[in-house]
Amino acid sequence: VTATDADEGFFGLVKYSMKKASDMASDIFLLDTESGTLKLLRSLDFEEGDSYELDVQAHDGGALFDTAKVA
Repeated sequence: VTATDADEGFFGLVKYSMKKASDMASDIFLLDTESGTLKLLRSLDFEEGDSYELDVQAHDGGALFDTAKVA
């Protein structure tokens, strides 16, 4: 996941977080708060779920944020 902010300095820094991550999703996916990279913590099991949806938020150094759905 990638977000950009045109501000300079502290207000241009973007941090990432998962919004309302289910217990299952937080056991399977790891979101790097600095880079926005999503990684698998374990193998996906089709019998547990055939698809996953995560809401990822990007926050700037101020009070602004935006949300994207990752499926």
